[in-house]
Formats: sequence, C-alpha cells, structure tokens
Amino acid sequence: MSPETVQSLFAVAFGFAFAGMLATGYQLFWEKPASFRLLNSESRPKALVSVPFLVFAAPFIILRNTIRGVTFESRGFMPAMLSTMLAGFWSLSCGLVMMGLMRSAGLGG
Repeated sequence: MSPETVQSLFAVAFGFAFAGMLATGYQLFWEKPASFRLLNSESRPKALVSVPFLVFAAPFIILRNTIRGVTFESRGFMPAMLSTMLAGFWSLSCGLVMMGLMRSAGLGG
C-alpha cells in the first residue's frame, strides 16, 4: 500500500475514534445521547457553541442513527450504504484536520 493510502486509513480510524470519544463523553456528562437536535436549542449561543462539537462528533451520530434505523425501522440497504459512506468521508475529513492540528502542535511525525 502507498503511504497516502495508509495515511487515509489512519485518518478515517482517527476520525471515527475521536467522534466516538466526543459523543460518549457528551453522553456521560449530560446523561443523554448527542444528536443534531442540539442545533435546535432555545438559545442561539448554545446552538452556536454546539456547531464545532457536532462537526467532529457527526460520524458517530450518523452511524448510530443508521444502525438504529436499520435495526428498529427496517430501512433498506441503500440508505444505510449512503449514510455509511457519508460518515466515512466525514470521518476522513475530521481525521485529516485533527492529524494536521497534531502535526502543527509537534505531536505527530
């Protein structure tokens, strides 16, 4: 495999791991699962503060909702495949951003 492929695989894995860590931490702290409904909060500042959190936690939320949709609502194969692809690309993007931030902070190679 080429170095670019390995870096992309690490970025996807890192993006999913980081998203899972954020969503699980939110659930541990607030005792309810993270969702995109945070954008519909009563106060505008709370909704604006939730945007960066949702940007990085979105792959986990999308996959959790996909698994729930397939399991409980009997959604078909195509919606599950499309949402999994969306979560994967989103995770790749977030992982590359996080790896770039770590590299610029001197934590990566």
